[in-house]
Amino acid sequence: MMMAALIALIVSMCLLLIRALMGPTLYDRVLAVNSFGTKTVLLIGLMGFVMGRPDFLDIAILYTLINFTSTIAVLKFFRYRSFQVPLARRGEPRAVAPIAGGEPNA
Repeated sequence: MMMAALIALIVSMCLLLIRALMGPTLYDRVLAVNSFGTKTVLLIGLMGFVMGRPDFLDIAILYTLINFTSTIAVLKFFRYRSFQVPLARRGEPRAVAPIAGGEPNA
């Protein structure tokens, strides 16, 4: 049963690699790479279970955090073309916070 799960994971990872290389849009490729990372986490957890090494679950959790963070960073970069996004855009009015303890403006 474990061998069938391992084979299914490897086949799905191969299909995701094909999707990442041949995806029609950038977002399809990012989604394929993110899914590949998720399948890798499953593979690490399965290998840890089969080999009787619970330490692999810690590695899988760490890899999950790296996968999530890198996906958000890549999507942010391709949206803004920079990692430094201004807090207020030019031409937009700035929001003014009310003064603490003061009367509200009517």
